[in-house]
Amino acid sequence: MTDSSTTPSHRAGPDPSSDKDKKPTLPVWQESLLLLVIALVLAIGIKYFFVQAFYIPSESMEPLFIKNDRILVQKVSYWGGGEPERGDIVVFKDPGNWLNGEGNEPSNPITKALEAIGLYPSGGHLVKRVIGVGGDRVKCCDPQGRVTVNGKALEEESYLPKGTLPSDDPFDVRVPEGHLWVMGDNRSNSSDSRLHMGQPGGGYVDEDLVVGKVWALIWPWKRAKWIHTPKTFEDIPTSQ
Repeated sequence: MTDSSTTPSHRAGPDPSSDKDKKPTLPVWQESLLLLVIALVLAIGIKYFFVQAFYIPSESMEPLFIKNDRILVQKVSYWGGGEPERGDIVVFKDPGNWLNGEGNEPSNPITKALEAIGLYPSGGHLVKRVIGVGGDRVKCCDPQGRVTVNGKALEEESYLPKGTLPSDDPFDVRVPEGHLWVMGDNRSNSSDSRLHMGQPGGGYVDEDLVVGKVWALIWPWKRAKWIHTPKTFEDIPTSQ
């Protein structure tokens, strides 16, 4: 017979080691809050370093862009010494009251907060096409009524409104280094470099004010498309 008092017990019991293997889990509300914080950090990072959404503040870029269109601006092109090029459509900060207070701004606290973190299109900026870069001589007009850059005439029919002139006002400028000469596509309705020639800054835009290059039209979605540089800006000769 077996002495039950000396026989070890084989009854199942809790395994202390199993508790050590269990990882603590966050409550649902804490996990949701953490995911929201991560999403906001990513949104802010994308806005400041890669891509940002903007409004079109006026009719100056018609017919390509219409007032209140939404566009995406990418910033990577101008990293590592990259600079705006002729033909680029760029978004830039107001060089000095060019907007006259007409830029679109968020209308309520919620949209203002969303704009600050990059989840709502920004206002208070200008959108124009780069016609000349530092050192270029930009002139209007040649005997055929065209704008010339370093002596080469621009063929602009593909993006100007039909029946409009490249410029109603003559000009002949030499763009300072580190600056841009910009013009809206809707030349008869664009507050651009031409209008500000007689003001401080001479109508030139400092490259440091450029936020980025317009990459795509995203709204209205029926007109959404990628934005390309017109071929007429290829093979511009060096400054004379």
